[in-house]
Amino acid sequence: MGREKAGAGTRAAIAAVRALLRLPPPVKRRMAGPVVRRDGLELDLDAQLLLRITGALPRARLDPVTSPPRMRVAARRMAAIGRGPREFLPVRETTVAGGAGRLRARVYRPADADTVLVWFHGGGWVIGDLDTHDGLCRTLAATAGVTVISVDYRLAPEHPYPAAVDDAAAAFTDIVSRATEFGATADRVAIGGDSAGGHLAALLALRDPDAPLAQLLVYPPTDLTGSSQSRTTFAHGFALTRADIDFYDACFLPPDLDRASPEVSPLFAQTTVGLPPTVIITAGFDPLRDEGESYAERLRADGVAVRVRRFDGYLHGFVNNALAFGPAVEEIAALFAETLAKHRARPARDPELRAAD
Repeated sequence: MGREKAGAGTRAAIAAVRALLRLPPPVKRRMAGPVVRRDGLELDLDAQLLLRITGALPRARLDPVTSPPRMRVAARRMAAIGRGPREFLPVRETTVAGGAGRLRARVYRPADADTVLVWFHGGGWVIGDLDTHDGLCRTLAATAGVTVISVDYRLAPEHPYPAAVDDAAAAFTDIVSRATEFGATADRVAIGGDSAGGHLAALLALRDPDAPLAQLLVYPPTDLTGSSQSRTTFAHGFALTRADIDFYDACFLPPDLDRASPEVSPLFAQTTVGLPPTVIITAGFDPLRDEGESYAERLRADGVAVRVRRFDGYLHGFVNNALAFGPAVEEIAALFAETLAKHRARPARDPELRAAD
């Protein structure tokens, strides 16, 4: 009975959000409030409307012990509401190696795909799972024409750093060794992730630059010292707040950990020379914006082929809301497909591959 009620409630929420998004712009503007401008950018109207609605919801005090289970349930519900139209393609469950045992994984395999994208979900290393990112992975697979394997790595605070990093590395190695099982060859396996998952993917690529075919990093945290200007500019009022970031960091990072270490913050890597072709996505009203774009500049300076796409008016987490931002998610998938096609014929160790776009 509880599941039926939850399902009905989610369906009602989807209908309500869809109706709001279909309202005429003048009506949405009255509901959202005055135009918001910050740092030379204007907040997207739909993003502002949704922010106004979610901002009115009560927020419980963040506690490392009691909050994560509740937040994980809420994340699954919000993902179900924002998932948008469902891409139908073959999907199956499997397991992959982890740092301390087998991990659940989900395989999305469109017809004729010959490339694998190993995906690590976002959620501050604390929330998120195969279900919260099901819609995103379906779109990436269907639009980019790649087999996406979503990995359910261990979460903090139950499993703090470096558990998730170790899981990502072990899962990637396992998937590469089983590439033919997923319709690819070992040299046709890429990596990617959003937010915390982008952080894991970036660290993984730095460990073994020649291994991934390419990487797709969606608003990745790359400087865990928190020194980027956008973390201050957008510290309050824009979906991901400073309090949220501090909470996630406290759950994931041991207190004595050196956050400036290259094994923690990809931006401080000794070198990024030799990394695979990279697509970096940022959002204009995201506290993580600057460090993602700084990482792109670092890669470009080191001769890495990198493409950057900033969605000026959007907030952190927009890729999980295809109901409102579906065209942007499809654009990201198409951009990654273009990158894969451009570098398809070149071996990963070819130095010409590293020339910046």
